[in-house]
Amino acid sequence: MRIISGQWRGRKLVAPAGETTRPTADRTRETLFSMLTSRLGSFEDLKVADLFAGSGALGLEALSRGAGHCLFVEQDPAAIRAIRANLAALRVQGNTDVRASSVLSLGPVKEPLDLIMLDPPYGTGAGAVAVDKLVRLGWIGEGTWISLETGLDEVPQVKTCEIESERKVGKACLTLMRLKA
Repeated sequence: MRIISGQWRGRKLVAPAGETTRPTADRTRETLFSMLTSRLGSFEDLKVADLFAGSGALGLEALSRGAGHCLFVEQDPAAIRAIRANLAALRVQGNTDVRASSVLSLGPVKEPLDLIMLDPPYGTGAGAVAVDKLVRLGWIGEGTWISLETGLDEVPQVKTCEIESERKVGKACLTLMRLKA
């Protein structure tokens, strides 16, 4: 695993030990960030969340491309160690927050984020449940882009958002969503 683009392009990332976490493949991340770049233009100063973060590769990719802040949420201890090791190796300071908790235990926020990326375990439906909850808690507003990675055969059932784009890459399906009008 490596950073695809930006200030840390080519830098290797540590993946969590064990079989609990399934890191997003480089090719899948490259496709996702191409999809996002065509919609966002720039990542400059965006407020981003990497939920079900695993190694933190999605959030680190956004930071490498200029995001202003990234929240990493993960509950697996090995994955949290990997996120912290990656942050230390890249000397990321001050513009990150790592929370060792379930995405579903997040509370309300004062203002929505610009980009929320979710990579939950495949086949659980946890991503759709999380998105609907995050809308209710104020994390997702009119300007928020949501990226949800699922298995190829999964169809996200998100009540509060509309699908803007979908792409199948390897064993993953990448879905970009926005809040329903």
